[in-house]
Amino acid sequence: MKRIIGIGNALTDMLISLSGDEVLTQYQLDKGSMSLVDNQFQTDILKAVAGLPHSLSLGGSAGNTIRTMARLGTEVGFIGKVGEDSTGDFYIQALRNVGVEPFILRSEHSSGKCLSLISADGERTLVTHLGAAADLQAEDIDAAVFDGYDALYIEGYLVQDHDLIRTTMARAKQHGLNVAIDLASFNVVRENREFLHDLVERYVDIIFANEEEAYEFSGCRDAMEALLYIGKMCELTVVKTGIRGALIKRGDEIVEVGIMAAAKRVDTTGAGDFYAAGFLTALCEGLSLRQCGTIGAITAGKVIEVVGTTLSEETWNEIETLIERVRCEQYLF
Repeated sequence: MKRIIGIGNALTDMLISLSGDEVLTQYQLDKGSMSLVDNQFQTDILKAVAGLPHSLSLGGSAGNTIRTMARLGTEVGFIGKVGEDSTGDFYIQALRNVGVEPFILRSEHSSGKCLSLISADGERTLVTHLGAAADLQAEDIDAAVFDGYDALYIEGYLVQDHDLIRTTMARAKQHGLNVAIDLASFNVVRENREFLHDLVERYVDIIFANEEEAYEFSGCRDAMEALLYIGKMCELTVVKTGIRGALIKRGDEIVEVGIMAAAKRVDTTGAGDFYAAGFLTALCEGLSLRQCGTIGAITAGKVIEVVGTTLSEETWNEIETLIERVRCEQYLF
């Protein structure tokens, strides 16, 4: 694999730092989950958190991964849908600015937005109104978009539209691409477990999951058991185990990779997305599983030190220095 195209919800993130979790309780939001809501529900939450510190950034799970891969030097593209509005214009230009080839369609609806409610311990709870992103349909996926790419990276949130995710995977496989998916959220897996099983068995080559997602998918309550269960369905499986690191399986090879200790755990928004970006970048370079896992841990470890997913040039320089050490096998977890 050398060139990767992603598909996902094209969203702008509003990052809100909570002083407590009362809002989550009030609106019956499971901490750490992702909920799809209508515009009114999202507006009600915005009123409830008015006055709290917040910031804006480009978002979307697959979008985060693809933009990070571009910054790390991988050739990438992105498929999504935005509105005919200034937010949509901003989104497309921002992709070009970071070296992502945009395959962005337009909708008459306003561009989508995700509220990232950040608890004091850094855990984030996502409340998403998809807007124009939800208008991306199976018939929008022209197989020609896959020309010149070796792999498709798809966010698990798209499983909410069964026809879209199935059609996209099938066309990518027919075009000779590998297919990678991140399971995205434990509640999404819980609600779509049988359908996800069918997708993975038919089309998926690479799967990323955190522990809770892996447990929901496999029915197991042990990370290694979940890894082995999922590993029977696809070529390469990554189960992220929080502060313990990650378990990685490809064929008969299994490795356990630790984490890079963050200076301060400020916000977990994008941690999984950045992990996948680091891992896939290393995989495209033909590095070992331990090197892939280490680079994933580096990128994830750096993004949780800031609010949102925008890193300073200084931080990117630090990441690139560490990655070079990993390439030389001088820095492995």
